[in-house]
Amino acid sequence: MVKSLGSKYGITPAFMAKPREGLPGNSGHMHVSIVSEDGKNLFFREEPDPSPKYPDLTYLSDLGRHFLAGLLTGLPDIMPLFAPTINSYKRLVENFWAPVTVSWGLEHRAASIRVITPPTASPKSTRFEVRVPGADANPHFALAAIVALGWRGVEKKLEIPVPPLGKGDDMGGANDQGIRLAKTLKEANEMFMRKDSIAREVFGDEFVDHFGGTREHEVRLWQEAVTDWFVSLSSSIHSLFALDSFH
Repeated sequence: MVKSLGSKYGITPAFMAKPREGLPGNSGHMHVSIVSEDGKNLFFREEPDPSPKYPDLTYLSDLGRHFLAGLLTGLPDIMPLFAPTINSYKRLVENFWAPVTVSWGLEHRAASIRVITPPTASPKSTRFEVRVPGADANPHFALAAIVALGWRGVEKKLEIPVPPLGKGDDMGGANDQGIRLAKTLKEANEMFMRKDSIAREVFGDEFVDHFGGTREHEVRLWQEAVTDWFVSLSSSIHSLFALDSFH
């Protein structure tokens, strides 16, 4: 719809994760909470925890903590669902606010998972902002991955595997236990498709083999492509060798 409207005004909207070098990319952040049939936010802890493992968890319920643990534990294994293209990983680089590690924090806008609870939000607004997906992600796949990983954490009563980011950690990876997310689609897809991946546990072999196969095809096409990067690089090398002063 946006592309159709844009064309009427002579512009072409882009949903690439990283349409231009040197600038921040386009995100596709997903917000998620669980609400009971009577409208109660189940991630909110009505009685503040007097001695939480981390202060950031003070107003997060046990259900919310297990859900968060599930997201953090499974994040590296489902990256192709959050970042499905070659270009996706041009956005997920240091120094541009996009998250690059398994990380979380209360109201932390550089972490992979931003926890939103009181005292900075109302009880009914308690939720997680999953900041890894880009504008090129399929929202249905991304939300399915979030629910699958989070509920796995609830069922297994998983514990949060890493401490929260500090307020000065702007790159989403300063804590000692931070795990770097995949830097390329090839690397991400190998994690996704490996025999014991969490993706296989929550989605099954049939889906993982099929979707992973489409991403393998994408990588092969990219490996065969000759882009303007290679053209400009070749021209630079040719010019260098053409200089009389070159030895």
